[in-house]
Amino acid sequence: MHLVFATSIVPDGTPKSGYEIANAAILGALSRAGCRVSVMGFAWQGREARNIADDTVVLGEMDPRTEAAGGLQKLRWLARAMTRNMTFSSAKMLLASPAQVRAALDGLGPVDGVIFNSVQFAGAFREIFAHLPNIYVAHNVEYVSAEQSARAARSPIARFMFGREAKLLKTLEAQLCADAHFIYTLSEDDRQVLGVADDRRSAVLPLVAHAPVEVTGDERRTDYDAALIGTWSWAPNRIGLDWFLEQVVPHLPDDFRIAVAGDAPASLAQEHPRIAFVGRVPDAVEFVRSGKVVPLISRAGTGVQLKTIETFELGLPSVATQSALRGISYKPENCTLADEPRAFADALVRAAGSPVDLDGRTFHEEQRNALDKAVLHGLQQSGFGRQNEAA
Repeated sequence: MHLVFATSIVPDGTPKSGYEIANAAILGALSRAGCRVSVMGFAWQGREARNIADDTVVLGEMDPRTEAAGGLQKLRWLARAMTRNMTFSSAKMLLASPAQVRAALDGLGPVDGVIFNSVQFAGAFREIFAHLPNIYVAHNVEYVSAEQSARAARSPIARFMFGREAKLLKTLEAQLCADAHFIYTLSEDDRQVLGVADDRRSAVLPLVAHAPVEVTGDERRTDYDAALIGTWSWAPNRIGLDWFLEQVVPHLPDDFRIAVAGDAPASLAQEHPRIAFVGRVPDAVEFVRSGKVVPLISRAGTGVQLKTIETFELGLPSVATQSALRGISYKPENCTLADEPRAFADALVRAAGSPVDLDGRTFHEEQRNALDKAVLHGLQQSGFGRQNEAA
């Protein structure tokens, strides 16, 4: 069975964002299910391309981050979006032309179906694949995230842009779900919101992130009381970070050491001088392990929080909001739930005072087994799976 995994950014062997980590997990499960998968999309501009697999079709290089683009590039994306009545995120994909995508598809030889990985690529090029049966992977309910971002936006222009995106995304996601032979979501809530909560139509994919770290009994070396890492340029993540910095941190002791890794704007370091903003780090696992406790601070978004899964796999102590636990059926004993700022701060202080690491291997194995079962079920419901195996 030969399937095309149509995505915005192709894997390059070094997944950095939650989106890329999720893609790696899904592609691994498809491979274990016996599928031949050809990946099609764009390489991340500026990264080493040597780890891109041979079965990957690269349509060009791009940096999809809006905040990393210059003013002229943003205007080009906006003009494309407006003139074609498409989302801003899908307009970025038009770096390649429909003719180039069609030629790339033809060059793959016989193809049995396509997996649309999230909305960005599909929103730009789904007509080219219309003759093929398809599966849709909904990483999030994108229109809900856009609505949340619009409400949290601090400028009229941002509110307008997110509002426009939300309206177009709601229509696009409904079309993708209606056309799909099967839909994968990353949380049960998303199945309900998308209106596909039928086991014949959809399944939830429990994800894995990294191989778990074995607990040896030796005391873990730490540099901070709390360590956070994330893609803060993504609006739902930024909503959580702002909540943490503005509402939780004031309740923490002055000597409570906090480090934030990831692409946080430089202005945040000026506004919050007591926080160590360390930028991009070479090893995300080693960084989060350098904190006594991990704050899981999501306040918006849909889908699942990969940082939560990573933290549980690593067995690290954590304090989590209810939103950070969405799509997670198991909460380990060293995770405390808190949604009120003072309660969250108090829980962080307690956890950092006597951190307890757990063995995350059982969680990892259960997640991976459930992921494989869900992927195989979707393939079989779509007519792509090995029919002699039970779903």
